[in-house]
Amino acid sequence: MRAVAHTPRKWEEHMKTRGHCLCKKTKWEYAGEVTWACYCHCDDCRRNCAAPMVAWLGVPIKNFKWLGEAPISFESSKGVIRHFCEDCGSPMGFEADHYAGGMHLYAASMENPQDFKPEFHVNYESKLPWLQMTDDLPKYNGTLLHAPEDLSDYMS
Repeated sequence: MRAVAHTPRKWEEHMKTRGHCLCKKTKWEYAGEVTWACYCHCDDCRRNCAAPMVAWLGVPIKNFKWLGEAPISFESSKGVIRHFCEDCGSPMGFEADHYAGGMHLYAASMENPQDFKPEFHVNYESKLPWLQMTDDLPKYNGTLLHAPEDLSDYMS
C-alpha cells in the first residue's frame, strides 16, 4: 500500500459555517471546526444581549471573515471589542486581547443554530438563580482562561 501525501486544503475548500444578523445585512463565515463551544453566564455577556446567558463558539480568526456590510465595533472594556450590525443592532461577535487570534461568535446568529453543540459552561458562579439548566456539561467558575485545559488556543 502506498502512502498518500497530505496536502493542506485551501480555506475555500473547508466546511463552512455561516451566520447573520436579524436584518441579514451583516454576515459572517468561517471554515473548519470550532475551537470550543460554550455557555457564558457573566454579567457582561448577559447585559450585551439582554439574555440570561449567552451561547458562544470560538473560531480561529485566520479562518473567519465578515460578509455583507461590515459590523460596527464597540470597545466595551480595555482590549475587548464587541461587533454589532449597524442597521439592526444585533450582536455578532467578540474579540479580546486576552484571546489573541480568536473570534467569538454568538451561536444564535448561526444560519442553523440547531447545529450548535455546547461543550461546557464558563462563569458558572454568575448564573442567575432563576435560570434552570439541567445538562451534564462541565461547569467552570471563571473564564476560558481559567479552565483546566487551554480552551483559548487558536494557534493550532
